[in-house]
Amino acid sequence: MEKTINITLKVWRQKGPKEKGRFEEYKLNGVSTDSSFLEMLDLLNEQLINEGKEPVVFDHDCREGICGMCSLYINGHPHGPDTSVTTCQLHMRKFKDGDVITVEPWRSAGFPVIRDLMVDRRAFDKIQQAGGYISVNTGGAQDANAIPISKLAADEAMDSATCIGCGACVAACKNGSAMLFVSAKVSQFALLPQGRVEAAERARAMVAKMDELGFGNCTNTGACAAECPKNISLTNIARLNREFICAKLKD
Repeated sequence: MEKTINITLKVWRQKGPKEKGRFEEYKLNGVSTDSSFLEMLDLLNEQLINEGKEPVVFDHDCREGICGMCSLYINGHPHGPDTSVTTCQLHMRKFKDGDVITVEPWRSAGFPVIRDLMVDRRAFDKIQQAGGYISVNTGGAQDANAIPISKLAADEAMDSATCIGCGACVAACKNGSAMLFVSAKVSQFALLPQGRVEAAERARAMVAKMDELGFGNCTNTGACAAECPKNISLTNIARLNREFICAKLKD
């Protein structure tokens, strides 16, 4: 038998980047515990539309934990109280009947609010464009054994590449630092021989762009890794620091 709960939502409403925001409270009854958090927000918007009110704006796309767009701060946690999941993978069974759930957008100078719960995360795209690529002419597909790469290095590079750029690390950090994201994008190339050609320039350019876009400094509290839905390791930040220092020494 399907279980349902009644909840109270405190949702951040803001008409634009320069508008003053506020929390608005909504009652939502009969929410299936099998529904996802985004499906619950869909129900809320249906209710608001039926009442002749403006629906809540929130970002989403794949709803499969891949795209990183579902950037919601739920009860004090990026992506909610569950671990290693994005908001779209969070289910209402994690909440109890009568719960009050506070929903906010990411809070960071680097992610200005567009409207309500949607933020502008183009800063991450700009950081990647500053150096998150390789220009090696690889030609056609090579034989798997043409470039010897240790399994450890390959696994670490793949683990770093699983970063979906959702911004939870920035939202969790008291300084609004993007170091975990930047370090993951640097590591996924720096660990492989194809990425070593531009390793120094990449680290230097991406860190400079990160600072330019208003992200804070890292103080190694570890909140970013604790809240990351893809379990990106803090060791990537240590690797980024090494790459950056080496680049500066070369200069």
